[in-house]
Amino acid sequence: MTITRVLAGIAVADIEAAKRWYEKLLGKPADDVPMASAAEWHLAAGGSIQLSEDADRAGRGTVNLSVDDFDAALAEAAGRGIVLEEVEIPSGMFRVATTADPEGNLVVFSQDLRRGGA
Repeated sequence: MTITRVLAGIAVADIEAAKRWYEKLLGKPADDVPMASAAEWHLAAGGSIQLSEDADRAGRGTVNLSVDDFDAALAEAAGRGIVLEEVEIPSGMFRVATTADPEGNLVVFSQDLRRGGA
């Protein structure tokens, strides 16, 4: 089996409000709106986030966004009004910060320090 794309699905109750928040978080509008109840951001080769309107599942998702420059990513998000709280990781192998979207879905930014990041 060859996997060519990974799509992280996030359920939300209000697609329009969620689109505005993720546009602010990611600094760009959705790359694709395949239907009125969905929106997608293509973030890396083969990796995307898809919002889908589903009130019954809303607020219980998690998406982890791996970044190469942790401080710059947090500063960019803060500049757009999204504050992430850094989490202490005992192993010291990762830097991690979290926030939640308005629906309560967890958004995690992480940097793997084992891969040369500092």
